[in-house]
Amino acid sequence: MIDLHTHTLLSDGTLLPSELVRRAEVKGYTAIAITDHVDFSNIDFVLPRIVKVCRELNRHWKIRVIPGVEITHVPLQDITPLVRFARKKGAGIVIVHGETISEPVLPGTNRQAIKAGCDILAHPGMITMEDARLAMAKGVYLELTTRKNHRRTNLHVFKIARAAGAKLVLNNDAHSPADLVSDSKARRILKNLGLKKPEIEAIFRNASDLSQRA
Repeated sequence: MIDLHTHTLLSDGTLLPSELVRRAEVKGYTAIAITDHVDFSNIDFVLPRIVKVCRELNRHWKIRVIPGVEITHVPLQDITPLVRFARKKGAGIVIVHGETISEPVLPGTNRQAIKAGCDILAHPGMITMEDARLAMAKGVYLELTTRKNHRRTNLHVFKIARAAGAKLVLNNDAHSPADLVSDSKARRILKNLGLKKPEIEAIFRNASDLSQRA
C-alpha cells in the first residue's frame, strides 16, 4: 500500500510526522507522502519541516517518505505560483485540494490546478470531462479517496477518468491513525465501485510510479 496524501499536526492532522509514518510502516505501507495543507501564509514554515523530517526518516527506516504539500482553498491566481514555490523548496509531491462537494472550494480550482501541473488533484468532486482530458494531457493524476466525506463522488471520478484516459491514484487523505486503511480494504473499496482486477492493479501501479518519480 502507498499513500500519497496525508496530514500531520503541522496542519490539521493528529500525529507527529514520525508517528504517522511509523504507523503506516507497521501496516505494511512501502511509501507515504506527507502533504500538509498550505497556502501563502504557512508554506515557508511547513514545507521545510516536512522536508527535514522526511530526510531523517529515510535515513533510518525502510518505508519511503516523500515530502509534499496540499495547496488548499487559495485564490485561483495563487495556485500556479504556489505549485512552483513548493517544487523549488523540495516538495516531491504537490497536491491541490480539488472541488470536493463537501467543502466550499472555489469553482475553477480543478482547472487551474491541472493547468499549474500539480501531481495529484485531490478529491476533484464532479470533475468535468474537459478537465479530465486536460489532466490526461498534462499528466496530472486524479484522486479516488478512502475518506468518507469526499468519497461520495469516487464513482463519478472513476468513470470520467476512464473515459478521458486520465490516470488515477487511491489515497487515504489520512488525518489520524484510523484513516490508514489496509491494502485489502483499499482494494475492497475499489472493487465495490465496480472496478475490475486489472483496473485496480493499474491504480496501484500508478501510485508506485508516482512515488518513484517523486
